[in-house]
Amino acid sequence: MPPPPMVIPNQSDRAADSPEPDDRSSRMSFLEHLTELRQRLLYSVLAIAIGLGVGLYLSDRAFQFLSRPMLKALRDHNLQDKLIYTSPLGPLQLFITVGLYLGIVFALPYVLYQVWLFIAPGLYRNERKAVSLFIVSAFFLFLAGTAFGYFIMLPMSLDFLIKVGSSGPFTAMISMNDYFDLTLVILLGLGLVFQLPILIFFLSLFGIVSPQFLWKNLRYAVLLIAVAAAIITPTTDALTMVIFMAPMLVLYLLGIGVSALVVRSKRRAAEASAGAGAP
Repeated sequence: MPPPPMVIPNQSDRAADSPEPDDRSSRMSFLEHLTELRQRLLYSVLAIAIGLGVGLYLSDRAFQFLSRPMLKALRDHNLQDKLIYTSPLGPLQLFITVGLYLGIVFALPYVLYQVWLFIAPGLYRNERKAVSLFIVSAFFLFLAGTAFGYFIMLPMSLDFLIKVGSSGPFTAMISMNDYFDLTLVILLGLGLVFQLPILIFFLSLFGIVSPQFLWKNLRYAVLLIAVAAAIITPTTDALTMVIFMAPMLVLYLLGIGVSALVVRSKRRAAEASAGAGAP
């Protein structure tokens, strides 16, 4: 009796049933990978250049927006709402710097998209979902951190600093460059702090932490968050530090939930793999 004919699934069936990487990636040579990498880098540099042009065009308006909390704090303490510069090149350097950062922000989504196009063909299907979720979540968490810094943290910090400075025999003459440096530290710092759930996600993915471990060590996490808040917060009053700690604690608790989801997903995958391998 002849053996039954072997059925070879077509490419679409294979792609639907197996989480293999894209065949295009496996067929590409090393030089072709380098060529594609150069293409993605070129597109990213062009996007940053275009973003820089747009950023320079909007630089003046952007700094006016950034300076609102400072000017309001000065007015609230009956001071002249003006920022000064101590070098003839100060305004030009400031507007170029603001335009550069603004251009990077404008170009960042497209740059991340180019990174995704380069690495996606070599990833498994579940890895593609995880990376895409990571990119989107990290971007929106960064925006949430900077928004929290601009609307809440920055006004409170400036109010405290101006109050302390005006209590003595001093006159406020705030340099626009120094103010921008302070604003940049607060906004970028909070944008990075808001990446805590993403960090916990990867630590859980590699089995370094678990939700039980994170919950058991909650009191130590609170202590570390308090130390970090005391170091990062530009003021010394307890109220500002507590307000800075609050979102970090919420993010830590959110990270525990993320860790639980990761552990549950890994457990289900292991059970499915064991069930598939059983006779």
